[in-house]
Amino acid sequence: MLLGDRMDRRSLAQEILSQLPLAQQTAAWGTLGTIKPYLGFDAESDVQHLVKAIAGNGADHGAILDVLTNRTSAQRQQITKVFQALTKQDLLKSMEAALSGNLERVIVGLLKPPAQYDAHELRAAMQGIGTDEDALTEILSTRSNQQLRESLAFYQQDFKADPEKDIASETSGWFKEILLALAKGKREHYTGIIDYALIQQDAQALADPGARSEGAGERTWISIFTQRSPEHLSRVFGQYRKSHGLEVEETICKRFRGDGQVAMLALDPAVPSVRARLWTPFEAQKNTSMRMAVGTKASVCRNTPRYFAEKLHNAMKGPGTNDKVLIRILISRSETDLLSIRSEFKKHHGKSLYSCLQVETRGDYQAALLALCRAEDL
Repeated sequence: MLLGDRMDRRSLAQEILSQLPLAQQTAAWGTLGTIKPYLGFDAESDVQHLVKAIAGNGADHGAILDVLTNRTSAQRQQITKVFQALTKQDLLKSMEAALSGNLERVIVGLLKPPAQYDAHELRAAMQGIGTDEDALTEILSTRSNQQLRESLAFYQQDFKADPEKDIASETSGWFKEILLALAKGKREHYTGIIDYALIQQDAQALADPGARSEGAGERTWISIFTQRSPEHLSRVFGQYRKSHGLEVEETICKRFRGDGQVAMLALDPAVPSVRARLWTPFEAQKNTSMRMAVGTKASVCRNTPRYFAEKLHNAMKGPGTNDKVLIRILISRSETDLLSIRSEFKKHHGKSLYSCLQVETRGDYQAALLALCRAEDL
């Protein structure tokens, strides 16, 4: 093949990929995750290593990490099945018995299929005292329609409960309405065709004050935000700004409050810097939800890796470390876009995610997270 032919094909591939949403780019490239299929994969050999690692009085944490952080989720599921067949024991339960603390949380999370892991994270977010609104927003707003369907199916199967009913009982107001709309997994798929009439129609609908009935305007906003594709929304918001002289964030902050406002801002594909302009540090400090919105400074729809990079940064900022957030993101994005997240982290914070994890975590738990992060970004 001639060099010119190779370059033409590469350019064509890049042109095609540039038209795809981020999640589809990831699937097409298959290289944006840090965990790749282990080429010399042998499930029986891995099981033998794991059996040896958990035998006796003390588990060999290094051996466990060497196997499980170097295999994809699909390969780990094969290991789980072979472990059951050969030992007549459940690998996940065996690891729970052998490990403890944050290391146990990482390993148990890795052994669950991604959809089941999300289901259990959703359940945990709604159990105990208080509700983890941030976790609910993250999972429901960053997963594809298919991923949501699979996760909610696992939720029903594992907990014998209706996830939508649980969401409705644990949240309230417009935040509840937003989460329930997201949980239905009805976001449209971008086809590459620009519907100018629908863009105009949606921009006008967002401008309608909804005076005909109480809450009609808010429901319209929620419907458009949770059902339209990110590409369509970007054009709608551009038309909204052109027609009404307002950024959509300004209207969101007037229409919605608290966690509902945070969720809508997270779904907004507008330019991140706009959100920073809307609220001064003093105003942000008056409301925890507002601090979350300002702290994110990036939207799920426009730049998913930056959204997660900001969440990771906030989890390690200030006194204490939010280990739940670190674990959830590093596990859930390790085969999706963690390389992109690392890049955004370094770009916007001047230091690598790897080096921050080295500072903020310790011991075998640190080793587990660093194994998922994979490498330093120089």
